[in-house]
Amino acid sequence: MSSLQDWLARLERLHPTEIELGLERVSSVAATLGVQKPAATVITVAGTNGKGSCVATMEALLCHAGHSVGAYSSPHLLRFNERIRINGEEVSDQQLVESFVAVEAARGETSLTYFEFTTLAALWLYQRAGVEYALLEVGLGGRLDAVNLVDADLAIITSVAIDHEDWLGSDREVIGREKAGILRPGAPFVCADSAPPQSVLSASEKQASSSYFIGQDFGITSSGGSEAYHFGDLVLSIPNISLPRPSIAAALTALALLDALPQEGVETALGQIALPGRCQQVVWHERNLLLDVGHNPAAAEYLSIWLAAHPVEGKTHALVAAMKDKDLVGLFSPVRELVDRWHPALLPENNRAADGEALCAALQKAGVDETKVDRRCPTVADGLRQLLPTLGSQDRLLVYGSFFTVAEVLQQRRDEGNGELRG
Repeated sequence: MSSLQDWLARLERLHPTEIELGLERVSSVAATLGVQKPAATVITVAGTNGKGSCVATMEALLCHAGHSVGAYSSPHLLRFNERIRINGEEVSDQQLVESFVAVEAARGETSLTYFEFTTLAALWLYQRAGVEYALLEVGLGGRLDAVNLVDADLAIITSVAIDHEDWLGSDREVIGREKAGILRPGAPFVCADSAPPQSVLSASEKQASSSYFIGQDFGITSSGGSEAYHFGDLVLSIPNISLPRPSIAAALTALALLDALPQEGVETALGQIALPGRCQQVVWHERNLLLDVGHNPAAAEYLSIWLAAHPVEGKTHALVAAMKDKDLVGLFSPVRELVDRWHPALLPENNRAADGEALCAALQKAGVDETKVDRRCPTVADGLRQLLPTLGSQDRLLVYGSFFTVAEVLQQRRDEGNGELRG
């Protein structure tokens, strides 16, 4: 039997294109596999940002309450296994290989993309494990994403912003319509976008049995240095964690609607959530790092709010690498005034990555003073090695721009076996 790495390499070559939106092929194979309903209750999560945080929050709370749960998210940072979890644990290589064999046997001559194939594998594993809840994170858009072959018992949209313009368009109304494609007639809908486009509102009126909007029906408020979640008569204390509050609020609301919230210990369960690459604080070689996978303007806006709320006594340096198909100016502008020194970096093994010239030009267009930009543009790995010894004990190194950027740092940290996770 082939190894997991052999299978993953094969899946990358299986389909002529990396992305092909549409449900006909993947739904056909799902029917053969019999995985159209992988759990008693399915919650599907779409959104430009905050999907992973929402899934992780629900996963932690359901596990804390003693429920069995499968969680599917993407992309991964270091190991493919991160994408498919059962009861809070990554599935094993052997389980993944078994699921791939099952999907391969079911697909016959049907060509599947990498994401379609692995989505079916996740559904097969959840069904075989007999989980009570399946939490499915949409990969791209919503309406035509492979995850949407499953009818959600409850749908969540975390946010609607501009990203993946080549596939979803550059208009929030159009993007919202695509994301709202996960709604199902008669199923409740939770929206964590504080200003949803009309397309989402219209879809909720036509499809959802009931709709709940942040700031109107539920939310998290701050008072006297503490935060509390409110939904009707339900009030819960929120601990000081780095996950975006709208995602936490949406997760709590969804579980409350399904009568699946733990009876006690919610604050404890929330406080134990550690999602890599989401404003993740790391102490490495006695220096302070902040890792964030944010890769679009909306994510950069959230990052700017977090940075402003967590100042350091020293300087903030930014090691940034990003994909060339992203809004680089929009990625840099929100944090411009919160960074003292910029270090654009390269990901030479990634053909989607922006080169040094593009990064420097975007920083200039974003209004960053040229004297604050280190134009040497090393690789992310080399830049990290060069920067760490130069940082003061009160300085902070922000690493952001893409999942690939953060993965480089986490991989180095893992290889060295050095570093202490904090926060």
